[in-house]
Amino acid sequence: MTAILEIKTAHPEDAQIIASLLAESFAEYEPLYTAAAFSATTPNEAVIKNRFGEGEMWIAVLGKKIVGTVSVVPKNKSLYIRSMAILPEARGHRIGERLLTEIENYAVADGFGRLILSTTPFLYRAIRLYKKFGFERFGSSDLCGTPLIEMEKLCSPFGGDCVLVQSDA
Repeated sequence: MTAILEIKTAHPEDAQIIASLLAESFAEYEPLYTAAAFSATTPNEAVIKNRFGEGEMWIAVLGKKIVGTVSVVPKNKSLYIRSMAILPEARGHRIGERLLTEIENYAVADGFGRLILSTTPFLYRAIRLYKKFGFERFGSSDLCGTPLIEMEKLCSPFGGDCVLVQSDA
């Protein structure tokens, strides 16, 4: 029997599990980050609790275990996606797709015109997923000495689907 995947709104009492999930999900990539960038990528429970006042947060529950998370922060008419992570043993269940779909539905319903995110160039699976969802690179930046790729996707208020951004970058 296959476990059922549910996407649920996260609550402050989930903060400790979310912090642990982020640390475990990014652990294999730690050597590729600077120490400060890894710390920013894997915030502790207190930081996660504070984020509940900044925007929406979701968890992915497979069976009865929290195996994924993502959060968003409104920035004018854009919605910034951050801290998307899936536990290594849960990858391959299309959890990232379900989380992104949840975000797109939320963005369109709440009138956001653009989704934005940043990721590191070494998170190949994540980049492939974002491109599959229509995100395009629009710039680059740096997180405490670790390079970042900035990606975006325009959202349409018609029908609930986001529309691909045309970018020269």
